[in-house]
Amino acid sequence: MSTVLVVDDDWAQQQILHIILKKLGLNVVVASDGIEALSLAERHCPKLVILDIILPRMNGYEVCRKLKCSPKNHQPAILMYSNKSEECDFYWGCKQGADAYVSKGCRPQELIDTVKYLLQNEG
Repeated sequence: MSTVLVVDDDWAQQQILHIILKKLGLNVVVASDGIEALSLAERHCPKLVILDIILPRMNGYEVCRKLKCSPKNHQPAILMYSNKSEECDFYWGCKQGADAYVSKGCRPQELIDTVKYLLQNEG
């Protein structure tokens, strides 16, 4: 069973993602801020990190860079999942190393399809 780390400081978003991901048969670990996310990523080695941008203690862009650059991490796939949906937000997320970017306003199926695609390609 693949592990997915959900990083979002909004409790309701955490619960929604947890339900969706559990229905896909995934093990879900949740962090509420950037520092906690890095600690849990090291401990649980998730195949995928679903990462909000606006977070306490360390923003999602910084977390993404650290996960993608750290030699001791296994470099999971990263899905930026945020309310920030301007063209520059998508661009900046990709520049930080994100593998995909989905707006929180998307249809649930778009999120599910993206998660499946990223997990399939992580091998």
